[in-house]
Amino acid sequence: MSNIRKPAVAGKFYQGTEEGLKSQIEKCFEQEHGPGEIPEVSERGPQNMVGLISPHAGYPYSGPVAAHGFSKMAESGKPHKVVILGPNHSGFGAELAFDNSEAWETPLGEVNIDQALRDEILSKTLNGELDATAHRREHSLEVQIPFLQYLFANDFEIVPICLKRQDLETCEALGEAIGKVENGQNIIVIASTDLTHYESPKSAEKKDNQILEKIKTQDWKGVNELASKSDHSTCGYGPVTATLLATKRMGGNEVNLFKHSNSGEIGGPSREVVGYASLGIYR
Repeated sequence: MSNIRKPAVAGKFYQGTEEGLKSQIEKCFEQEHGPGEIPEVSERGPQNMVGLISPHAGYPYSGPVAAHGFSKMAESGKPHKVVILGPNHSGFGAELAFDNSEAWETPLGEVNIDQALRDEILSKTLNGELDATAHRREHSLEVQIPFLQYLFANDFEIVPICLKRQDLETCEALGEAIGKVENGQNIIVIASTDLTHYESPKSAEKKDNQILEKIKTQDWKGVNELASKSDHSTCGYGPVTATLLATKRMGGNEVNLFKHSNSGEIGGPSREVVGYASLGIYR
């Protein structure tokens, strides 16, 4: 296999060696801000999780919050396909970028892209393009994958999608496209987002809670409207918008908040923090 997307943030956002990364992920599960223990993957299901909203900062900051969601995913059972939606931080590439690689690599090995599923979703979107440029430096999708590999080895396939354009029309079309392709494939959709950026803990908590209330009621239009306002800084509101709609179409009717915290609580007190949350969507 020659067309492999190499890791962009290994050794930066997370440990760059296999041994170091496994140890780091285990600490995310075990530490006080994490779920407290390393999860066991359920062999039989119930396979009722259809969506996950997960943060994407460096593991020393958001990793324990992310671990809550992946722990619950393990309880639900191994997915066959994982569609990962993340915002475009670099500004490079297409407005709605589907990666044209065959696989993604991390220090834990290679994960194949389901090219047929990717192309099926792409064909139903607005503004979607096959474009590797947007993915080359992007961390928001990459940081989700080592957690998946730790739990499920490399026995699953991914469809990574990078959103530079996060308007409601584009996100609704993407959500509808994803929601129509499940057909018993046991798909989980991950929306990668951090919440309020670089505000006081009090201000961040207030704004985070406003977004979280919209998410918990599956109000994808409300999420998009609120987060696109100038005084809000949730970076992945487009992925969340699309994920809430997609999972609604997949039968998701319940959203559970697993953990809400910020960089100051996890990494040490600070006058300005970034908010993180982990939520699961269930049918």
